[in-house]
Amino acid sequence: MPQASPDASTETTVPTPAATGTAPGAATERLVSLDAFRGATIAFMILVNTPGEGRHVYAPLQHAEWHGWTPTDVVFPSFLWIVGVAMTLSMGRSVAAGTSRVHLLTQALRRAAILFVLGVLVYVYPAFDLGSQRILGVLQRIAICYLIAAAIYLTTGIRGQIAWIVCLLAGYWLLMAFAPVPGYGPGRLDVEGNFAHYIDRLVLGSHNYLGTGTWDPEGIVSTIPAIATALFGIMAGHILRLKRTLAERTAWLFLAGNLLIAAGLIGNQWLPINKKLWTSSFSLFMAGLDFVIFAMFLWLVDGLGYKRVVKPLVIMGMNAIVVYLASEFVDEAFGWIHWSSQGRGITLHQWLFNNLFAPLLSPINASLLYGIVYTLAIYLIACVMYRRHWFVRV
Repeated sequence: MPQASPDASTETTVPTPAATGTAPGAATERLVSLDAFRGATIAFMILVNTPGEGRHVYAPLQHAEWHGWTPTDVVFPSFLWIVGVAMTLSMGRSVAAGTSRVHLLTQALRRAAILFVLGVLVYVYPAFDLGSQRILGVLQRIAICYLIAAAIYLTTGIRGQIAWIVCLLAGYWLLMAFAPVPGYGPGRLDVEGNFAHYIDRLVLGSHNYLGTGTWDPEGIVSTIPAIATALFGIMAGHILRLKRTLAERTAWLFLAGNLLIAAGLIGNQWLPINKKLWTSSFSLFMAGLDFVIFAMFLWLVDGLGYKRVVKPLVIMGMNAIVVYLASEFVDEAFGWIHWSSQGRGITLHQWLFNNLFAPLLSPINASLLYGIVYTLAIYLIACVMYRRHWFVRV
């Protein structure tokens, strides 16, 4: 996979030995904690995306209805944050080795294009209804943020990257607060009256997210602060490349995370934390959580050596793009295959849930069990690929 894609499996390296001040690139070993964090994120994503019955789901496994957040809302920003971390480690090493920045940017453009096309295919399949085909989406946003963040990383230093983060978050805040929406005016943050969704309706039209029809949770304007999320990952990557001990770098990550969490909570007073709008406060708060969570992964896995414990997560994380695509395509197929059962049409998904899971537990627990079993089934695909040393790269 590309070094900044969700499963930058061959490029996530850090200075070693961790307890010395060895300069980055003098000697490197695999950063297992980043693979584990990526794997945990993809596994949780599959679990929340594939409940047995959508009407019966525990609250933490659902997105916040509008303002606020749940553990499920942490998943997507974590992917983008990991993109930034992996980009810094891999591109930083390539630049240090003398690779042309133009060459690296060309590679980034190619990889972003492939990711974007794969994202479109996820929504084309299986109906191939091009008249209402969703243009933007999860992989598409990752592709856009990866490419722009890569360009910023390759053309600026740390101060420039911080300036970009400030400008992106402040600029989005100003747009949402002061850009007028016809019929609603400026500063509206409800579903229909906000500026981001107005632009989606105007530009994307029938090509919006099917679940809404009029706006896209991975829409055009809300991609602006999402780029900042990837840049926050780049900041974490800079910390990892410091000539400091692992304990010191972990402490810096933890401190930065808590400061960002505080900034997000303060910003929440004026622009509420909202995943569907990807508000500036959401970007700050979620980046803070990622810094803190990853700091714990780093210390436990690469610091204390608990690598065997997280091996299943590492296996998922080393082929995250394939795992994601497999989970989406299989689930789509389960919902597309129909046959008659007891005089009515039923999907394969419904048949599996009604006959194998619903009789065992209460509806909400049966729905959760289906999601767990589905996640484990996708893990088996990742496990086979890992054992055969198949690591797909864009």
